[in-house]
Amino acid sequence: MIREQEQGANALPLNNILAGDCIEIMNSLPAGSVDLIFADPPYNLQLRGDLHRPDNSKVDAVDNDWDQFSSFKAYDDFTREWMAAARRLLKPNGAIWVIGSYHNVFRMGAELQNQGFWILNDVVWRKSNPMPNFRGKRLTNAHETLIWASKQEASKYTFNYEALKALNEGVQMRSDWVLPICTGHERLKDEAGDKAHPTQKPESLLHRVLLGTTNPGDVILDPFFGTGTTGAVAKMLGREFIGIEREEAYRKVAKKRIDAVRKFDKEALQVSQSKRAEPRVAFGVLVERGLLRPGEELVSINGRHTAKVRADGSIVGRDMKGSIHQVGAHMEGAPSCNGWTYWHFKRDGQTVPIDLLRQQIRAEMREQ
Repeated sequence: MIREQEQGANALPLNNILAGDCIEIMNSLPAGSVDLIFADPPYNLQLRGDLHRPDNSKVDAVDNDWDQFSSFKAYDDFTREWMAAARRLLKPNGAIWVIGSYHNVFRMGAELQNQGFWILNDVVWRKSNPMPNFRGKRLTNAHETLIWASKQEASKYTFNYEALKALNEGVQMRSDWVLPICTGHERLKDEAGDKAHPTQKPESLLHRVLLGTTNPGDVILDPFFGTGTTGAVAKMLGREFIGIEREEAYRKVAKKRIDAVRKFDKEALQVSQSKRAEPRVAFGVLVERGLLRPGEELVSINGRHTAKVRADGSIVGRDMKGSIHQVGAHMEGAPSCNGWTYWHFKRDGQTVPIDLLRQQIRAEMREQ
């Protein structure tokens, strides 16, 4: 179960919806305590009058009080204040995602850079089922823009490249995402049967963001929580969340929604990782462990070269001695070489890559 809390919590209020002004609440939370912020702030749509369909029915547009600002300056002041509060909360290696339309995303991008955030990517969410432009005076607004930025240029932010690649059928994930808007069973309704929130984001969008840029156990803050899409996906993916929402009606819907979410099991939360993210294993460890013996012969992947293992984890071949990488590069006359995939050993008449032994040790390390 999640609980509503009033602002001013002394400890980090994980998996809770905080009621009140997002700037005040963020400033009351411990500095440097959050791994990722996902922000879907008011768009400041500047609507002028009602919008009607060709059949004269009224479009349920965003005309709520929370999206009304007296001027661009007022909106910019608001943006500057909440971003400053958000940056204070991020850990040194933390990052932020903001999403918006053409009305506000450029203003947010400029302010991110003004405050020292380092922009990593802008992502176009291309809606596969956008609402048409009923007046026929402009292009159909078929996309929104997300900006992903680290807290600072030197931040070692999380990026699960291999996981996103796996999500995209083995192809590198691009910066244009084709996903549908909320419709059907995913669209939340209030007690009267109307849309619970006019700009509810699809869970597929947050799934991609959180899978790609956070890890299980990370803390994600959403200062404009709405009906809780960020919290629902965070819970499913084994992340911690903090939501801030001033509108009671939205908090009520979000709480009910997240209470009903089932967290994925531990095995299901494991994602594809690059080899660089795995524990480092030195070649000498294979010798220490007796997986390879001093004097044992290694063979190159192309079968043209051989080298012998030495007791200190170096190898010697022909007129060169050094690491598995150095000797391999020398043998091939190349500037560099991945010795783990270049060198093989023989067992029971079979030629086996030494990387298989490294993976065996890594598996043991993960089990400890």
